Amino acid sequence: MADGTGGKGAFAAPLKLMIVDDSAVARAVLARMISPHKDLEVVALAADAREAFAALDEHRFDIVILDLEMPGDTGIDILPQIVAQGRGAQVLVVSSLCDDGGETMRQALALGAADTLPKPGTGAFGGRFAEVLAERLRQIGPAATRREGGPAAADAGLKSLPAEQLACLALGASTGGLPALNQFFALLPPRICAPILITQHLPAEFMPVFAGQVATVSGRPVKVGETGMRLVADEIIIAPGDAHLGLRRRGNEVIVELDYSSASSGCMPSVDVMLAALSEVYGAAALGVILSGMGRDGLVGSARLIDRGGAVLVQDEPSSSVWGMPGAVAAAGLASAILTPAEIAGHVAARASAWT
Repeated sequence: MADGTGGKGAFAAPLKLMIVDDSAVARAVLARMISPHKDLEVVALAADAREAFAALDEHRFDIVILDLEMPGDTGIDILPQIVAQGRGAQVLVVSSLCDDGGETMRQALALGAADTLPKPGTGAFGGRFAEVLAERLRQIGPAATRREGGPAAADAGLKSLPAEQLACLALGASTGGLPALNQFFALLPPRICAPILITQHLPAEFMPVFAGQVATVSGRPVKVGETGMRLVADEIIIAPGDAHLGLRRRGNEVIVELDYSSASSGCMPSVDVMLAALSEVYGAAALGVILSGMGRDGLVGSARLIDRGGAVLVQDEPSSSVWGMPGAVAAAGLASAILTPAEIAGHVAARASAWT
């Protein structure tokens, strides 16, 4: 948007940031990229661990941007202490060591980082790094500063849950979806005996890295969807950034059929399209999950899924970064439960175990 707020209202306080990087040039470049966005504010710059911890004592931050390659104590060394000392601050690792979805990135996520990005200059994001950085900061910022207004769901009621064995699980998310997915998969058991689909609003160029992140937190094989790809129990397929996840039956199998058409929500990829395809193929044996996100993508698809006998669970407002997508489904009376990501994982686990 023209005001650089990414859709936030003018009343919302900006997210408070600290940049930790031993390179003065890197600190300046990152701060300059962030400065046009009125909903983001760089409060402190730190060149090493000592300066970072001193700043954490003096200020309360929403997000710490952390480099990994520093002399003395590296970013990996100090990451757990930043998480512990940060009083709820999220950590976004921005490092050239995170350009391939490799072991360093996985280690950072395991130690408590909310997300990772390769540094500009590694060739990622096709020159759109500043835009991706700003959006990622908004995604992992705290819920209180970015909740999207919407109708209350208290009086909308809840749908009953089908008794069928779970045949496929589909998760949709946008702003704030990455930490929500992390929380969900941290509590989901290794086997639910059903394939998992994910539509997350992200640029296409980031999808391979996103797939690596999901593989790390879920402990499951993860693939970026391609037409003809077969759905396999306990494996994850994510929508590519430039196509929707469609499905069709081929004999006894279900395969991916990418859909490049325009969605009513205007989103690419669209949760609506994924849920509509899910409803046609699996009906009452399908379960949709709507996690944190801005807008209403997933509302139309949820209605289709309910019409075919399936069920939808949504993330609750307090745990959501933006209660737009889940709030719209809840307010329409389409949700069977309104829960935290961890509680949703427990529900899925219970339904799966009832049949295994």
